[in-house]
Amino acid sequence: METLRWEKGILYLLNQTVLPFTETYLTCTTWQDVHKAISVLAVRGAPAIGVAAAYGVVLGARSILEKPGDKPFITALQDICTNLDGARPTAVNLHWALEQMMTCAKAHGGESPTAIVHVLEDKAKAIHADDVAINTAMAGWGADEIGKGDRLLTLLTHCNAGALATAGVGTALGVISELHRRGQVKMVYADETRPLLQGARLTAFELMAGGVPVTLITDNMAAWTMKEKGVDAIIVGADRIAANGDTANKIGTYGLSLMAKVLGIPLYIAAPLSTFDRSISGGSQIPIEERSHDEVRSFRGAATALSDTPVYNPAFDVTPHENIRAIITEKGIISHPDTEAVQTFFDKHSL
Repeated sequence: METLRWEKGILYLLNQTVLPFTETYLTCTTWQDVHKAISVLAVRGAPAIGVAAAYGVVLGARSILEKPGDKPFITALQDICTNLDGARPTAVNLHWALEQMMTCAKAHGGESPTAIVHVLEDKAKAIHADDVAINTAMAGWGADEIGKGDRLLTLLTHCNAGALATAGVGTALGVISELHRRGQVKMVYADETRPLLQGARLTAFELMAGGVPVTLITDNMAAWTMKEKGVDAIIVGADRIAANGDTANKIGTYGLSLMAKVLGIPLYIAAPLSTFDRSISGGSQIPIEERSHDEVRSFRGAATALSDTPVYNPAFDVTPHENIRAIITEKGIISHPDTEAVQTFFDKHSL
């Protein structure tokens, strides 16, 4: 199944809120449709959000063309991008993709609005295609790094960083799938990932479909599983990475990093370079999205707590760089990330 598809000017998004039991696609014909899909996590995963937002800009540009208002075309388009940017505050790929689209629009600002819409569609398609290539490259780098020695590996992952979170094979799960293709995966333990159960609904589903050996565990079983099952490495994705390598990922990753540090298990981050936000020096500057309290008090309409129970529901946490063995990117590996290592990597690749 495809995470997203652009066909004849319409964006089709796999509705991940109803997986794994129902496979259905949302039809997005307006930028507002895309905004809603991102907000409710129908499309999720930082790379997939970025690609979806790029197509959302195309839909927005077309709406301006069809119903011009008082504002100049570029100004109206910027307003739409600002609105889309607010759909999820933590995932930097969303902001990155919107900046790419606005830069493209401004570069062609002297052309007709019709011409700009065509250019923006080509740009969105390019961002889509690039994500597929980036995922493939990342999978290779990661498998080479984690799979050194050709030994069978027991791995643990959290949330969903697979094909469902991207336009390609995935970030963390892309690496795992490549290791499996090479015959190096003994078992993958997948945290269920409360409160929305992305690990249970999406990761376990995805790995089973790919023939990768997987065992589902609850989040509070992770430490004991690491110790008793001999986990060799933890690999997860990321939603934003600061200039010093501090990494925001799905809530629960920070706790995993602390347990892994005590047990001497390496933690790897797999993320495209677009996930880096080098405008911020450290993780304390990463905005953390807090979501609806009802996500914790209930699941799919079934109450799990009293309706007036106080709730704290941050969607992400930040893992300090010193807890990370390496960051896997499409250009290579940043080992023992810190400010100097990240800067050296970007300088080396002239990024």
